[in-house]
Amino acid sequence: MSRPESRGTGSTFLGMPARPPRVPYGDGNLRGEEAFPRAAAGELRNEQLRRNLGRATGTIRGKRLAVTGELPDWEELRDAGAALKTDALNRLPELLEELERKVTERGGTVHWARDGAEANAIVTRLVKAAGSDEVIKVKSMATQEIGLNEHLEDAGITPWETDLAELIVQLGHDRPSHILVPAIHRNRDEIREIFLKEIPGVDPSLDSVPAHLAAAARAYLREKFMTTRVAVSGANFGIAETGTLGVVESEGNGRMCLTLPETLITVMGIEKVLPRHQDLEVFLQLLPRSSTGERMNPYTSLWTGVTEGDGPQDFHLVLLDNGRTAALADAVGRQALNCIRCSACLNVCPVYERVGGHAYGSTYPGPIGAVLTPQLAGMHAADDDPNSSLPYASTLCGACYDACPVKIDIPSLLVELRHQKTEESGRSAERLAMRAAAAVMGRPRLWTAAQRTARLGRALAGRDGTIGRLPAPFSGWSDTRDTPAPPKHTFRDWFASDEGAAALRDAAREGERRRAERRTSGDDQEDQ
Repeated sequence: MSRPESRGTGSTFLGMPARPPRVPYGDGNLRGEEAFPRAAAGELRNEQLRRNLGRATGTIRGKRLAVTGELPDWEELRDAGAALKTDALNRLPELLEELERKVTERGGTVHWARDGAEANAIVTRLVKAAGSDEVIKVKSMATQEIGLNEHLEDAGITPWETDLAELIVQLGHDRPSHILVPAIHRNRDEIREIFLKEIPGVDPSLDSVPAHLAAAARAYLREKFMTTRVAVSGANFGIAETGTLGVVESEGNGRMCLTLPETLITVMGIEKVLPRHQDLEVFLQLLPRSSTGERMNPYTSLWTGVTEGDGPQDFHLVLLDNGRTAALADAVGRQALNCIRCSACLNVCPVYERVGGHAYGSTYPGPIGAVLTPQLAGMHAADDDPNSSLPYASTLCGACYDACPVKIDIPSLLVELRHQKTEESGRSAERLAMRAAAAVMGRPRLWTAAQRTARLGRALAGRDGTIGRLPAPFSGWSDTRDTPAPPKHTFRDWFASDEGAAALRDAAREGERRRAERRTSGDDQEDQ
Protein backbone atom coordinates (compact mmCIF):
# COMPACT_ATOMS: atom_id res chain seq x y z
CA MET A 1 0.00 0.00 0.00
CA SER A 2 2.54 2.58 1.05
CA ARG A 3 5.12 3.95 -1.30
CA PRO A 4 8.77 4.36 -0.25
CA GLU A 5 9.95 7.88 0.51
CA SER A 6 12.91 7.61 -1.86
CA ARG A 7 11.39 6.45 -5.12
CA GLY A 8 13.58 4.71 -7.62
CA THR A 9 16.08 3.44 -5.04
CA GLY A 10 14.17 0.30 -4.05
CA SER A 11 14.38 -3.15 -5.55
CA THR A 12 11.70 -5.18 -7.25
CA PHE A 13 11.23 -8.83 -6.37
CA LEU A 14 9.03 -11.18 -8.34
CA GLY A 15 7.28 -14.10 -6.71
CA MET A 16 4.29 -14.95 -4.58
CA PRO A 17 2.67 -11.99 -2.81
CA ALA A 18 3.52 -11.75 0.88
CA ARG A 19 1.37 -10.47 3.72
CA PRO A 20 2.09 -6.78 4.37
CA PRO A 21 4.35 -6.22 7.40
CA ARG A 22 3.10 -5.17 10.79
CA VAL A 23 4.90 -2.71 13.05
CA PRO A 24 8.27 -4.21 14.10
CA TYR A 25 8.51 -5.38 17.70
CA GLY A 26 9.77 -2.58 19.94
CA ASP A 27 9.02 0.28 17.51
CA GLY A 28 6.84 3.16 18.64
CA ASN A 29 4.17 2.93 21.32
CA LEU A 30 2.01 0.00 20.26
CA ARG A 31 3.12 -2.58 22.79
CA GLY A 32 3.36 -2.59 26.57
CA GLU A 33 5.98 -4.17 28.76
CA GLU A 34 3.63 -6.65 30.44
CA ALA A 35 0.43 -8.51 29.67
CA PHE A 36 -2.88 -6.78 30.30
CA PRO A 37 -4.00 -8.85 33.35
CA ARG A 38 -0.78 -8.08 35.22
CA ALA A 39 -0.84 -4.39 34.28
CA ALA A 40 -4.54 -4.11 35.12
CA ALA A 41 -4.00 -5.64 38.55
CA GLY A 42 -1.61 -2.82 39.40
CA GLU A 43 -3.95 -0.11 38.14
CA LEU A 44 -6.89 -1.51 40.09
CA ARG A 45 -5.04 -0.74 43.31
CA ASN A 46 -4.99 2.97 42.41
CA GLU A 47 -8.20 4.23 44.05
CA GLN A 48 -7.62 7.84 42.95
CA LEU A 49 -7.37 6.69 39.35
CA ARG A 50 -10.64 4.80 39.59
CA ARG A 51 -12.42 7.81 41.08
CA ASN A 52 -11.06 10.10 38.35
CA LEU A 53 -12.07 7.71 35.59
CA GLY A 54 -15.50 7.01 37.00
CA ARG A 55 -16.31 10.70 37.31
CA ALA A 56 -14.93 11.67 33.88
CA THR A 57 -16.35 8.81 31.83
CA GLY A 58 -19.72 9.11 33.54
CA THR A 59 -19.93 12.81 32.68
CA ILE A 60 -18.98 12.25 29.04
CA ARG A 61 -21.44 9.34 28.72
CA GLY A 62 -24.29 11.48 29.96
CA LYS A 63 -23.49 14.33 27.58
CA ARG A 64 -23.17 11.96 24.61
CA LEU A 65 -26.52 10.32 25.28
CA ALA A 66 -28.19 13.73 25.55
CA VAL A 67 -26.92 15.13 22.25
CA THR A 68 -27.30 11.92 20.23
CA GLY A 69 -30.85 11.56 21.52
CA GLU A 70 -31.71 14.92 19.98
CA LEU A 71 -31.26 13.61 16.44
CA PRO A 72 -34.12 11.50 15.03
CA ASP A 73 -31.79 10.23 12.29
CA TRP A 74 -28.86 9.29 14.55
CA GLU A 75 -28.92 5.63 13.51
CA GLU A 76 -29.07 6.63 9.84
CA LEU A 77 -26.04 8.87 10.41
CA ARG A 78 -24.17 5.92 11.93
CA ASP A 79 -25.08 3.78 8.92
CA ALA A 80 -23.88 6.51 6.57
CA GLY A 81 -20.59 6.91 8.45
CA ALA A 82 -19.95 3.17 8.37
CA ALA A 83 -20.74 2.98 4.64
CA LEU A 84 -18.49 5.93 3.79
CA LYS A 85 -15.53 4.52 5.73
CA THR A 86 -16.00 1.06 4.22
CA ASP A 87 -16.13 2.51 0.73
CA ALA A 88 -12.97 4.53 1.39
CA LEU A 89 -11.07 1.44 2.56
CA ASN A 90 -12.25 -0.52 -0.47
CA ARG A 91 -10.82 2.19 -2.75
CA LEU A 92 -7.88 3.19 -0.60
CA PRO A 93 -5.06 3.01 -3.20
CA GLU A 94 -6.84 5.22 -5.74
CA LEU A 95 -8.04 7.68 -3.09
CA LEU A 96 -4.55 8.10 -1.65
CA GLU A 97 -3.10 8.78 -5.09
CA GLU A 98 -5.87 11.29 -5.76
CA LEU A 99 -5.13 12.98 -2.43
CA GLU A 100 -1.42 13.15 -3.26
CA ARG A 101 -2.18 14.69 -6.64
CA LYS A 102 -4.51 17.34 -5.24
CA VAL A 103 -2.20 18.32 -2.37
CA THR A 104 0.70 18.63 -4.81
CA GLU A 105 -1.37 20.75 -7.20
CA ARG A 106 -2.05 23.19 -4.36
CA GLY A 107 1.61 23.64 -3.47
CA GLY A 108 2.04 20.97 -0.79
CA THR A 109 4.53 18.11 -0.71
CA VAL A 110 3.47 14.52 0.02
CA HIS A 111 5.75 11.95 1.64
CA TRP A 112 5.00 8.23 1.98
CA ALA A 113 6.15 6.45 5.13
CA ARG A 114 6.01 2.67 5.34
CA ASP A 115 6.49 2.65 9.10
CA GLY A 116 7.17 4.83 12.11
CA ALA A 117 10.90 4.88 11.55
CA GLU A 118 10.48 6.36 8.07
CA ALA A 119 7.90 8.89 9.28
CA ASN A 120 10.12 10.00 12.15
CA ALA A 121 13.09 10.38 9.82
CA ILE A 122 11.04 12.43 7.34
CA VAL A 123 9.69 14.80 9.99
CA THR A 124 13.11 15.25 11.58
CA ARG A 125 14.72 16.04 8.22
CA LEU A 126 12.00 18.59 7.40
CA VAL A 127 12.33 20.35 10.76
CA LYS A 128 16.09 20.63 10.38
CA ALA A 129 15.69 21.85 6.79
CA ALA A 130 13.48 24.63 8.13
CA GLY A 131 16.33 25.70 10.42
CA SER A 132 14.41 25.06 13.64
CA ASP A 133 15.34 23.21 16.81
CA GLU A 134 11.80 23.14 18.20
CA VAL A 135 8.24 22.43 17.02
CA ILE A 136 4.77 23.13 18.35
CA LYS A 137 2.36 20.23 18.13
CA VAL A 138 -1.35 19.73 17.70
CA LYS A 139 -2.73 16.70 19.54
CA SER A 140 -2.00 13.70 17.32
CA MET A 141 -2.53 10.00 17.93
CA ALA A 142 -0.43 9.11 14.89
CA THR A 143 2.67 10.91 16.18
CA GLN A 144 2.19 9.35 19.61
CA GLU A 145 1.87 5.94 17.95
CA ILE A 146 5.26 6.24 16.24
CA GLY A 147 7.04 7.89 19.18
CA LEU A 148 7.81 11.10 17.28
CA ASN A 149 8.44 13.22 20.38
CA GLU A 150 11.10 10.84 21.64
CA HIS A 151 12.73 10.71 18.21
CA LEU A 152 12.80 14.50 17.90
CA GLU A 153 14.32 14.88 21.36
CA ASP A 154 17.04 12.37 20.46
CA ALA A 155 17.78 14.54 17.41
CA GLY A 156 18.09 17.71 19.50
CA ILE A 157 14.65 19.07 18.59
CA THR A 158 12.24 20.11 21.35
CA PRO A 159 8.55 19.26 20.78
CA TRP A 160 6.02 21.45 22.59
CA GLU A 161 2.58 19.93 23.12
CA THR A 162 -0.07 22.65 22.93
CA ASP A 163 -3.24 20.70 23.71
CA LEU A 164 -3.89 21.25 27.44
CA ALA A 165 -4.26 17.57 28.31
CA GLU A 166 -1.23 16.60 26.22
CA LEU A 167 0.75 19.40 27.89
CA ILE A 168 -0.20 18.00 31.32
CA VAL A 169 1.01 14.57 30.23
CA GLN A 170 4.24 15.98 28.80
CA LEU A 171 5.06 18.14 31.82
CA GLY A 172 4.21 15.28 34.15
CA HIS A 173 6.58 12.95 32.26
CA ASP A 174 3.58 10.68 31.91
CA ARG A 175 1.81 8.71 29.19
CA PRO A 176 -1.62 9.43 27.68
CA SER A 177 -4.39 7.19 28.99
CA HIS A 178 -7.35 8.19 26.81
CA ILE A 179 -7.78 8.86 23.10
CA LEU A 180 -9.64 12.14 23.56
CA VAL A 181 -8.63 13.23 27.07
CA PRO A 182 -5.02 12.05 27.50
CA ALA A 183 -4.81 13.26 31.12
CA ILE A 184 -8.14 11.80 32.20
CA HIS A 185 -6.35 9.92 34.97
CA ARG A 186 -5.24 13.19 36.61
CA ASN A 187 -7.39 15.38 38.84
CA ARG A 188 -7.09 19.15 39.21
CA ASP A 189 -4.95 18.98 42.36
CA GLU A 190 -2.43 16.73 40.60
CA ILE A 191 -2.39 19.08 37.61
CA ARG A 192 -1.71 22.05 39.90
CA GLU A 193 1.28 20.27 41.40
CA ILE A 194 2.63 19.47 37.93
CA PHE A 195 2.32 23.11 36.81
CA LEU A 196 3.97 24.44 39.96
CA LYS A 197 6.88 22.08 39.47
CA GLU A 198 7.36 22.24 35.70
CA ILE A 199 6.24 25.63 34.35
CA PRO A 200 8.93 28.31 34.77
CA GLY A 201 7.73 31.47 36.46
CA VAL A 202 4.27 30.17 37.33
CA ASP A 203 2.50 32.01 40.16
CA PRO A 204 3.32 30.05 43.34
CA SER A 205 -0.15 30.85 44.65
CA LEU A 206 -1.78 29.02 41.72
CA ASP A 207 -4.89 27.17 42.92
CA SER A 208 -6.82 24.21 41.46
CA VAL A 209 -9.61 26.18 39.79
CA PRO A 210 -9.82 24.85 36.19
CA ALA A 211 -9.98 28.33 34.66
CA HIS A 212 -6.85 29.38 36.55
CA LEU A 213 -4.99 26.23 35.50
CA ALA A 214 -5.96 26.84 31.86
CA ALA A 215 -4.79 30.47 32.12
CA ALA A 216 -1.39 29.33 33.44
CA ALA A 217 -1.01 26.93 30.53
CA ARG A 218 -2.11 29.61 28.05
CA ALA A 219 0.48 32.08 29.31
CA TYR A 220 3.18 29.41 29.13
CA LEU A 221 2.30 28.49 25.53
CA ARG A 222 1.67 31.95 24.12
CA GLU A 223 5.34 32.68 23.47
CA LYS A 224 5.76 29.29 21.78
CA PHE A 225 2.88 30.00 19.42
CA MET A 226 4.37 33.36 18.42
CA THR A 227 8.01 32.33 17.97
CA THR A 228 8.17 28.69 16.82
CA ARG A 229 8.59 28.38 13.06
CA VAL A 230 7.50 24.75 12.57
CA ALA A 231 4.30 22.98 13.61
CA VAL A 232 3.48 19.26 13.53
CA SER A 233 -0.12 18.09 13.41
CA GLY A 234 -2.19 15.03 12.82
CA ALA A 235 -5.38 15.01 10.77
CA ASN A 236 -8.89 13.81 11.48
CA PHE A 237 -9.71 13.68 7.77
CA GLY A 238 -8.03 13.99 4.40
CA ILE A 239 -10.30 14.72 1.42
CA ALA A 240 -9.14 13.05 -1.80
CA GLU A 241 -11.40 15.13 -4.01
CA THR A 242 -9.82 18.47 -3.04
CA GLY A 243 -6.60 17.69 -1.17
CA THR A 244 -8.08 19.28 1.96
CA LEU A 245 -6.93 18.28 5.45
CA GLY A 246 -9.05 18.73 8.57
CA VAL A 247 -8.43 18.98 12.31
CA VAL A 248 -11.19 19.31 14.90
CA GLU A 249 -10.44 20.45 18.46
CA SER A 250 -11.89 22.30 21.41
CA GLU A 251 -9.25 24.75 22.65
CA GLY A 252 -8.03 26.84 19.73
CA ASN A 253 -4.44 25.66 20.09
CA GLY A 254 -4.80 23.70 16.89
CA ARG A 255 -5.90 26.79 14.98
CA MET A 256 -2.81 28.63 16.26
CA CYS A 257 -0.48 25.81 15.21
CA LEU A 258 -2.09 25.46 11.80
CA THR A 259 -1.93 29.15 10.90
CA LEU A 260 1.01 30.90 12.61
CA PRO A 261 4.18 28.87 11.81
CA GLU A 262 6.05 29.15 8.52
CA THR A 263 6.16 25.36 8.03
CA LEU A 264 3.41 22.84 8.74
CA ILE A 265 4.04 19.08 8.77
CA THR A 266 0.98 16.83 9.00
CA VAL A 267 1.31 13.14 9.82
CA MET A 268 -1.83 11.27 8.76
CA GLY A 269 -2.67 7.58 8.89
CA ILE A 270 -3.63 6.39 5.43
CA GLU A 271 -7.05 5.21 6.68
CA LYS A 272 -8.14 8.81 7.39
CA VAL A 273 -8.80 9.58 3.73
CA LEU A 274 -12.39 10.30 2.61
CA PRO A 275 -13.56 10.49 -1.02
CA ARG A 276 -15.48 13.78 -1.10
CA HIS A 277 -15.69 17.09 0.71
CA GLN A 278 -19.43 16.47 1.13
CA ASP A 279 -18.65 13.43 3.31
CA LEU A 280 -17.66 15.81 6.10
CA GLU A 281 -21.31 16.67 6.71
CA VAL A 282 -21.77 13.18 8.14
CA PHE A 283 -18.59 12.99 10.21
CA LEU A 284 -18.81 16.53 11.58
CA GLN A 285 -22.10 15.44 13.16
CA LEU A 286 -20.93 12.03 14.34
CA LEU A 287 -17.55 12.97 15.80
CA PRO A 288 -18.35 15.80 18.25
CA ARG A 289 -21.46 14.11 19.60
CA SER A 290 -19.65 10.82 20.13
CA SER A 291 -16.43 12.27 21.55
CA THR A 292 -17.11 15.32 23.73
CA GLY A 293 -20.90 15.21 23.80
CA GLU A 294 -21.13 18.48 21.85
CA ARG A 295 -23.33 19.36 18.90
CA MET A 296 -20.34 20.70 17.00
CA ASN A 297 -16.63 21.13 17.52
CA PRO A 298 -15.62 24.57 18.81
CA TYR A 299 -12.79 24.68 16.27
CA THR A 300 -12.88 22.96 12.87
CA SER A 301 -9.83 23.84 10.78
CA LEU A 302 -9.65 22.93 7.08
CA TRP A 303 -6.74 23.78 4.80
CA THR A 304 -5.77 22.90 1.26
CA GLY A 305 -2.12 23.09 0.26
CA VAL A 306 -0.47 26.51 0.44
CA THR A 307 -2.18 29.89 0.03
CA GLU A 308 0.19 32.77 -0.67
CA GLY A 309 0.29 35.26 2.19
CA ASP A 310 -2.07 33.21 4.38
CA GLY A 311 -0.88 30.59 6.83
CA PRO A 312 2.17 28.31 6.50
CA GLN A 313 4.00 28.74 3.21
CA ASP A 314 5.65 25.32 3.35
CA PHE A 315 3.23 22.40 3.81
CA HIS A 316 4.19 18.72 4.01
CA LEU A 317 1.82 15.75 4.32
CA VAL A 318 3.31 12.49 5.60
CA LEU A 319 1.07 9.52 4.76
CA LEU A 320 1.70 6.85 7.37
CA ASP A 321 1.15 3.12 6.87
CA ASN A 322 2.74 1.54 9.99
CA GLY A 323 0.81 -1.72 9.84
CA ARG A 324 -2.39 -0.32 8.34
CA THR A 325 -1.97 -2.25 5.09
CA ALA A 326 -1.56 -5.42 7.16
CA ALA A 327 -4.83 -4.63 8.93
CA LEU A 328 -6.48 -3.92 5.60
CA ALA A 329 -5.44 -7.37 4.37
CA ASP A 330 -7.41 -9.01 7.20
CA ALA A 331 -10.91 -9.65 5.86
CA VAL A 332 -12.43 -9.48 9.33
CA GLY A 333 -10.11 -7.13 11.19
CA ARG A 334 -9.99 -4.41 8.55
CA GLN A 335 -13.13 -2.77 9.91
CA ALA A 336 -11.03 -1.57 12.87
CA LEU A 337 -9.57 0.96 10.41
CA ASN A 338 -13.01 2.61 10.24
CA CYS A 339 -12.28 4.15 13.65
CA ILE A 340 -12.55 7.96 13.75
CA ARG A 341 -10.84 8.20 17.19
CA CYS A 342 -13.89 9.53 19.03
CA SER A 343 -13.28 7.42 22.19
CA ALA A 344 -17.00 6.67 22.70
CA CYS A 345 -16.16 3.00 23.22
CA LEU A 346 -13.74 3.84 26.05
CA ASN A 347 -16.33 5.90 27.88
CA VAL A 348 -18.88 3.05 28.01
CA CYS A 349 -16.45 0.20 28.67
CA PRO A 350 -16.67 -1.24 32.21
CA VAL A 351 -13.14 -2.62 31.93
CA TYR A 352 -11.57 0.66 30.82
CA GLU A 353 -13.46 2.60 33.50
CA ARG A 354 -11.82 0.49 36.19
CA VAL A 355 -8.26 0.12 34.93
CA GLY A 356 -7.65 3.16 32.72
CA GLY A 357 -5.56 3.39 29.59
CA HIS A 358 -2.06 2.59 30.80
CA ALA A 359 -2.90 -1.09 31.39
CA TYR A 360 -3.28 -1.58 27.63
CA GLY A 361 0.34 -0.59 27.00
CA SER A 362 -0.53 1.06 23.68
CA THR A 363 -1.25 4.53 22.33
CA TYR A 364 -4.74 3.16 21.64
CA PRO A 365 -6.43 1.96 24.85
CA GLY A 366 -9.89 0.65 25.55
CA PRO A 367 -12.04 -1.57 23.31
CA ILE A 368 -10.82 -0.09 20.02
CA GLY A 369 -7.23 -0.34 21.19
CA ALA A 370 -7.74 -4.00 22.07
CA VAL A 371 -8.53 -4.71 18.41
CA LEU A 372 -6.57 -2.00 16.57
CA THR A 373 -3.25 -2.51 18.35
CA PRO A 374 -2.98 -6.24 17.48
CA GLN A 375 -4.00 -5.41 13.91
CA LEU A 376 -1.21 -2.85 13.53
CA ALA A 377 1.56 -4.46 15.56
CA GLY A 378 0.55 -8.12 15.71
CA MET A 379 0.16 -10.46 18.66
CA HIS A 380 2.79 -13.13 18.00
CA ALA A 381 6.01 -11.18 17.47
CA ALA A 382 7.61 -12.82 20.52
CA ASP A 383 6.88 -15.44 23.14
CA ASP A 384 4.36 -14.08 25.64
CA ASP A 385 3.75 -11.02 23.44
CA PRO A 386 1.83 -8.54 25.66
CA ASN A 387 -0.47 -7.73 22.73
CA SER A 388 -1.79 -11.30 22.73
CA SER A 389 -3.60 -10.55 25.99
CA LEU A 390 -5.49 -7.50 24.65
CA PRO A 391 -8.37 -9.37 22.96
CA TYR A 392 -9.22 -10.77 26.39
CA ALA A 393 -9.43 -7.31 27.99
CA SER A 394 -13.20 -7.28 27.56
CA THR A 395 -16.40 -8.71 29.00
CA LEU A 396 -17.91 -8.78 25.47
CA CYS A 397 -20.90 -6.86 26.85
CA GLY A 398 -21.41 -5.08 23.50
CA ALA A 399 -21.65 -1.54 24.89
CA CYS A 400 -18.79 -0.45 22.63
CA TYR A 401 -20.65 -1.55 19.50
CA ASP A 402 -23.78 0.32 20.58
CA ALA A 403 -21.76 3.51 21.14
CA CYS A 404 -19.51 3.41 18.08
CA PRO A 405 -20.58 6.13 15.61
CA VAL A 406 -19.40 4.07 12.61
CA LYS A 407 -20.73 0.74 13.94
CA ILE A 408 -17.46 -1.15 14.30
CA ASP A 409 -18.43 -4.57 15.64
CA ILE A 410 -15.71 -4.60 18.29
CA PRO A 411 -17.04 -7.64 20.20
CA SER A 412 -16.91 -9.78 17.04
CA LEU A 413 -13.39 -8.53 16.29
CA LEU A 414 -12.29 -9.44 19.81
CA VAL A 415 -13.67 -12.96 19.39
CA GLU A 416 -11.89 -13.29 16.04
CA LEU A 417 -8.59 -12.17 17.56
CA ARG A 418 -9.06 -14.68 20.38
CA HIS A 419 -9.57 -17.34 17.73
CA GLN A 420 -6.38 -16.26 15.96
CA LYS A 421 -4.51 -16.36 19.26
CA THR A 422 -5.74 -19.89 19.96
CA GLU A 423 -4.86 -21.09 16.46
CA GLU A 424 -1.37 -19.62 16.75
CA SER A 425 -0.82 -21.18 20.16
CA GLY A 426 -1.14 -24.75 18.86
CA ARG A 427 -1.51 -27.38 21.60
CA SER A 428 -2.46 -25.26 24.59
CA ALA A 429 -4.17 -26.09 27.87
CA GLU A 430 -7.18 -24.07 26.70
CA ARG A 431 -7.49 -26.01 23.46
CA LEU A 432 -7.18 -29.36 25.25
CA ALA A 433 -9.81 -28.27 27.77
CA MET A 434 -12.21 -27.29 24.98
CA ARG A 435 -11.70 -30.59 23.22
CA ALA A 436 -12.36 -32.47 26.45
CA ALA A 437 -15.51 -30.42 27.05
CA ALA A 438 -16.71 -31.12 23.50
CA ALA A 439 -16.15 -34.84 24.00
CA VAL A 440 -18.20 -34.83 27.21
CA MET A 441 -21.01 -32.65 25.84
CA GLY A 442 -21.30 -34.86 22.78
CA ARG A 443 -22.12 -37.93 24.91
CA PRO A 444 -25.40 -37.63 26.88
CA ARG A 445 -24.45 -40.13 29.58
CA LEU A 446 -21.07 -38.51 30.20
CA TRP A 447 -22.68 -35.07 30.24
CA THR A 448 -25.31 -36.14 32.78
CA ALA A 449 -22.63 -37.69 34.99
CA ALA A 450 -20.50 -34.52 34.74
CA GLN A 451 -23.44 -32.35 35.77
CA ARG A 452 -24.12 -34.47 38.82
CA THR A 453 -20.44 -34.40 39.76
CA ALA A 454 -20.38 -30.61 39.43
CA ARG A 455 -22.93 -30.34 42.24
CA LEU A 456 -20.13 -31.19 44.64
CA GLY A 457 -18.79 -27.70 43.93
CA ARG A 458 -21.57 -26.25 46.09
CA ALA A 459 -19.44 -27.12 49.06
CA LEU A 460 -16.88 -24.51 47.91
CA ALA A 461 -19.42 -21.67 47.76
CA GLY A 462 -19.57 -18.89 50.30
CA ARG A 463 -22.64 -17.28 51.82
CA ASP A 464 -23.06 -15.08 48.74
CA GLY A 465 -23.53 -18.15 46.55
CA THR A 466 -20.26 -17.73 44.66
CA ILE A 467 -17.04 -19.71 44.66
CA GLY A 468 -14.06 -17.54 45.58
CA ARG A 469 -11.42 -19.74 44.01
CA LEU A 470 -11.70 -22.77 41.78
CA PRO A 471 -9.13 -25.57 41.97
CA ALA A 472 -6.42 -25.82 39.29
CA PRO A 473 -6.51 -25.76 36.33
CA PHE A 474 -9.61 -23.53 36.55
CA SER A 475 -8.20 -21.07 39.10
CA GLY A 476 -7.34 -18.55 36.37
CA TRP A 477 -11.04 -18.14 35.70
CA SER A 478 -12.02 -17.45 39.30
CA ASP A 479 -9.07 -15.11 39.87
CA THR A 480 -10.80 -12.43 37.83
CA ARG A 481 -14.48 -13.44 37.86
CA ASP A 482 -17.23 -14.30 40.32
CA THR A 483 -18.04 -17.97 39.87
CA PRO A 484 -21.63 -18.91 40.75
CA ALA A 485 -22.12 -22.14 42.65
CA PRO A 486 -23.66 -25.01 40.66
CA PRO A 487 -27.47 -25.28 41.10
CA LYS A 488 -29.01 -27.95 43.28
CA HIS A 489 -30.70 -29.50 40.27
CA THR A 490 -29.87 -29.51 36.55
CA PHE A 491 -32.43 -28.22 34.08
CA ARG A 492 -33.19 -31.76 32.96
CA ASP A 493 -33.83 -32.86 36.54
CA TRP A 494 -36.11 -29.88 37.12
CA PHE A 495 -37.93 -30.45 33.82
CA ALA A 496 -38.70 -34.06 34.78
CA SER A 497 -39.81 -33.18 38.32
CA ASP A 498 -43.31 -32.44 39.59
CA GLU A 499 -42.24 -28.84 40.17
CA GLY A 500 -41.18 -28.48 36.55
CA ALA A 501 -44.37 -30.04 35.25
CA ALA A 502 -46.47 -27.68 37.40
CA ALA A 503 -44.51 -24.67 36.17
CA LEU A 504 -45.07 -25.69 32.56
CA ARG A 505 -48.82 -26.11 33.14
CA ASP A 506 -48.99 -22.65 34.75
CA ALA A 507 -47.08 -21.13 31.83
CA ALA A 508 -49.41 -22.78 29.32
CA ARG A 509 -52.49 -21.43 31.13
CA GLU A 510 -50.96 -17.94 31.27
CA GLY A 511 -50.21 -18.07 27.58
CA GLU A 512 -53.77 -19.07 26.74
CA ARG A 513 -55.12 -16.26 28.93
CA ARG A 514 -53.02 -13.65 27.11
CA ARG A 515 -54.05 -14.97 23.69
CA ALA A 516 -57.69 -14.74 24.75
CA GLU A 517 -57.19 -11.14 25.87
CA ARG A 518 -55.63 -10.24 22.52
CA ARG A 519 -58.56 -11.86 20.64
CA THR A 520 -61.05 -9.95 22.78
CA SER A 521 -59.17 -6.70 22.25
CA GLY A 522 -59.16 -7.28 18.50
CA ASP A 523 -62.92 -7.89 18.42
CA ASP A 524 -63.55 -4.66 20.38
CA GLN A 525 -61.50 -2.62 17.90
CA GLU A 526 -63.44 -4.06 14.95
CA ASP A 527 -66.74 -3.13 16.63
CA GLN A 528 -65.53 0.45 17.02
